[in-house]
Amino acid sequence: MTQEDLAFEIGVDRSYMGFIERGERNLTLEKIAKIAKALSVSLSELFKGI
Repeated sequence: MTQEDLAFEIGVDRSYMGFIERGERNLTLEKIAKIAKALSVSLSELFKGI
């Protein structure tokens, strides 16, 4: 999945997705849940190792 694909899936612009990846933006729980769903992983798997 490309950055652009993931951005589309969670409803943000591709450039905003870059900010998220670099830790320059805070996410809502809703966006985090959308990322997990788009990546087909659970929320706990997404946060594993943090």
